[in-house]
Amino acid sequence: MDKLDTTAPDTPTETPDPAPPAPAANSPRPRGTSRLPWVWIVLGVSFLALTGASGFRAVPGVMMDPLHAEFGWSHASIATAASVNMVLYGAVSPFAASWMEKYGIRPVVSTALLLIAVGSALPTAMGASWQLTLYWGVLVGTGSGAVALAFVGTVTNRWFAEHRGLVTGVLTAGSTAGQLVFMPLLAWLVEHTGWRLASFTVAAAAIGVIPLVLFLLREHPRDVGQRPFGASGEEAAADAVGTAGAKDPEVAPAQADFNPLGVTGPFQVLWRAGRGRTFWMLFGGFAICGATTTGLVQTHFIPAAGDHMMPQTTAAGLLAMAGIFDLIGTVASGWLTDRFNPRVLLFVYYGLRGGSLLVLPSLFDRSATPSMLLFAIFYGLDWVATVPPTLALCQERYGAASAVVFGWLWTAHQVGAGAAAILAGAVRDELGDYASAWYGAGALCLLAAVMALAIGRRAPSTPDHGGPGTGAPTTEETV
Repeated sequence: MDKLDTTAPDTPTETPDPAPPAPAANSPRPRGTSRLPWVWIVLGVSFLALTGASGFRAVPGVMMDPLHAEFGWSHASIATAASVNMVLYGAVSPFAASWMEKYGIRPVVSTALLLIAVGSALPTAMGASWQLTLYWGVLVGTGSGAVALAFVGTVTNRWFAEHRGLVTGVLTAGSTAGQLVFMPLLAWLVEHTGWRLASFTVAAAAIGVIPLVLFLLREHPRDVGQRPFGASGEEAAADAVGTAGAKDPEVAPAQADFNPLGVTGPFQVLWRAGRGRTFWMLFGGFAICGATTTGLVQTHFIPAAGDHMMPQTTAAGLLAMAGIFDLIGTVASGWLTDRFNPRVLLFVYYGLRGGSLLVLPSLFDRSATPSMLLFAIFYGLDWVATVPPTLALCQERYGAASAVVFGWLWTAHQVGAGAAAILAGAVRDELGDYASAWYGAGALCLLAAVMALAIGRRAPSTPDHGGPGTGAPTTEETV
């Protein structure tokens, strides 16, 4: 595989001024240094932004039957709108990471929240299925895609040098917290007041977070005279000039070459990362992850439970219970990712998920049986536990470009989710139940478990044989 030449040219170039050393812990604070704990403020606001943006994630499953009853649209046509949303939710992600570099986190996140609010409110006046696709799919999909896990990667890379796995788990839990809050609330509103008030509720939640983002979110620790959490003086100085985290010269080469500010930046990163097997193992596994969570369970669990005469509020309560344990599982997965091999963690997560989906068709009943309660708890623990180890592998392999690379993986996640949403709806319309969809999803999870073990490690580099940041070729991966 050809490597990019990242060595300096022979012609003399102007040497930039070195970054000032970061102050010692007991040294006087320089002017412009804030005493506020900005790292925790940014973490909290980011969590709330993800929570507010996640309200729509509960909408398709809760509103599919009411829309079908009011307008007579098929499950497949309604699922198509949700599918467009899921695909854009992922497709926008790598570009959002670049937009945050170019325009800043605050304007990108606040604009995204505004799009979510508008796209959630407008369906209350619609009369055709294409409008549902435009509002749910395009507007909400674009907005939510900009406040997705590439946002998590950007905040984690900028503000934390230690405990990144745990922080990733906490922020990812923000989306779960949103579903936990919104799912039972929206189900109750739909049943007692109608689906339109539920749509306005989602819009109001997104609008409510915008002032916090505008006034409390900060771009970089250096903007307030602080270091990334856990960073040494040298790491803080590297962060001050934007050079921290360059791991793989093939994907994140010299700063002049890797420029996420350009329109083609995300495609350049995709081209470089896509020449290695690691990227495609992560890509395929995360596509299956999206298909078996957001695409299938989140979108079709409530209608599938309704096929077995389970009340909608009961089914929504089961998903809410899964959301509670998702909070626990995601944070625990982040803690484990800081301590254990993320490849092994992915193998375990996907394998257990596959087994649970294979037994799910036999668990549906008119009420929430103990076996179904156990499934909700177990599936909740495993729901997005795959995110921290996947992002950790991106940071390990791709360094400074990891947020953009993870954005492309999130695209795969949502393409898988969109495909599963459409296919499961078609299976239900054609066969009359969802059993084949559950079995197929279980088999895909077992495949993803095998793919996780095929993800190679970075080969160790030495000064004599090149390494990250030297401009010399490195071994792409070992098994």
